[in-house]
Amino acid sequence: MRWLGRVRYRDAHALQRGLFTSSADDHLLLLEHPPTYTLGVRADPAHVLVDPAEVGAELVRTDRGGDVTYHGPGQLVGYPILTVPGLGGGGMADTPAYVRSVEQLVVDVLGDLGVAADRLAGYPGVWVGAATEAPRKICAIGVRLTRGRSMHGFALNVDPDLSMFDHIVPCGIADKAVTSLAAEGCTATLADVVDAVVARAAERWGAAGSDREDVAWRSTPEDLAPFSRGQGPGQPVRPPRSRARLAAAGVVEGVELSARKPAWVQARFRITDDYLRLKRTMRDLDLVTVCEEAGCPNIFECWSDGTATFMINGERCTRACGFCLVDTRHPEAPDLGEPARVAEAVERMGLAYAVVTAVARDDLPDGGAAGFVATIDAIRARTPSVSVEVLIPDCKGDPDALGAVFAAAPDVLNHNLETVPRLQRAVRPSASYARSLAVLARAKAAGLRTKSSLIVGLGETVAEVEATLVDLAGVGTDIVTVGQYLRPTTSHLPVARWWEPAELEHVKAVGEALGIGHVEASPLTRSSYHARQAAGAPGAAVAIH
Repeated sequence: MRWLGRVRYRDAHALQRGLFTSSADDHLLLLEHPPTYTLGVRADPAHVLVDPAEVGAELVRTDRGGDVTYHGPGQLVGYPILTVPGLGGGGMADTPAYVRSVEQLVVDVLGDLGVAADRLAGYPGVWVGAATEAPRKICAIGVRLTRGRSMHGFALNVDPDLSMFDHIVPCGIADKAVTSLAAEGCTATLADVVDAVVARAAERWGAAGSDREDVAWRSTPEDLAPFSRGQGPGQPVRPPRSRARLAAAGVVEGVELSARKPAWVQARFRITDDYLRLKRTMRDLDLVTVCEEAGCPNIFECWSDGTATFMINGERCTRACGFCLVDTRHPEAPDLGEPARVAEAVERMGLAYAVVTAVARDDLPDGGAAGFVATIDAIRARTPSVSVEVLIPDCKGDPDALGAVFAAAPDVLNHNLETVPRLQRAVRPSASYARSLAVLARAKAAGLRTKSSLIVGLGETVAEVEATLVDLAGVGTDIVTVGQYLRPTTSHLPVARWWEPAELEHVKAVGEALGIGHVEASPLTRSSYHARQAAGAPGAAVAIH
């Protein structure tokens, strides 16, 4: 069970589909949407009475049953992805029985909160005052069952702007009102309602056990990078803000930057001829590597092995993640000659496996996707036998931008989740846990081999890392890397603790037991560490010359 905060409808839908397709486990996603009107498969478009854009809402056609409904802040949306019992204990799923079970769960939750609710004959959903002359709908139900698995679910009005329902014919029912917990005099907060839903869902659907993880409950515009909140380019991370977010997540102590590191996180410093040759190639071609920009501890090992991760789309990021050393000043215009120079470097270095990443470019309409496409194409045109891994930002979740990268068919599509749900707001405040999982789910649906990375030592628990691996496995992630966080400067998030090698070996075993094809976990592991070996692990091997 996951409380995911506010999530765009398209991201939540992609995540649902990923869990539906790749996971045999049962999941319950709990979240809010920004203002959105959704049309079910049999919805009458005439039931949308205004241009949604005029009231600040998005209009989405979706694949659930039902007519038109509204989702927005103050409404708790629940998406159960469950294996539903069949008729008579087997065969086709009993859809009416499942809908009744979802309705009953909500009825029970409302009863726990002191609100009497029930069904209304002939009308799906949950109603207040069902036995009176003025029944009021408090929860819409819309589900889809395929091959015995469920998608979509319920939308419970806690305290939304009820005037948004005036712009539609809610659920196609013109003569009945819509209400909310707040309108009925219930003072329960959204967090209270989530707690009540979790308790009832664990009782109803979690007989074999359950686990819960929440993203941060409080989120403000000040948490975001200046660019993300509409104030121009990013700025360096400020320690007071970062530490405040960590403290809100329950992390109040850290290791001093001057403290001696354990031996297992001390990288070897060795400058070899291969290292110097690669460095000269990068400078000759005016290229940037994340190895240098992010201060990677493995730079000497990887460069001596002839492996490097090219960073495209400039060296300035529009976000301000609390762990990252990459520059956050005003980004420059994309260099249209950069893809050709990367391809030349790949050829000059004799690579058989190239890794390409980029800064986040929220200033660009496609989030920088075109740079990845051009670079993949340039490498393939110059050295067709080279395998290409891309480590992409989320491109703001834009399906067209992501689809363009997927269509370029990289051999591995990497997008980093970075940390556990509780710490997302502190560690990567301009990103989204749900959106990142949705990116991986979309890439998997496009037929790509997918990869993600976690950094540990920021205050997470072993159990939280295990739960995050469950989520990565749930969307079919093929490769996961896990490594110790090293604080770059005093302006960055502190190290909460040093993970011991045995703990990381445990994480590796857990991930592989969950079905993740390859887990690389060690103190100095980074996203691109041993990338070619990891990519070759489940299938054909690749070599570097």
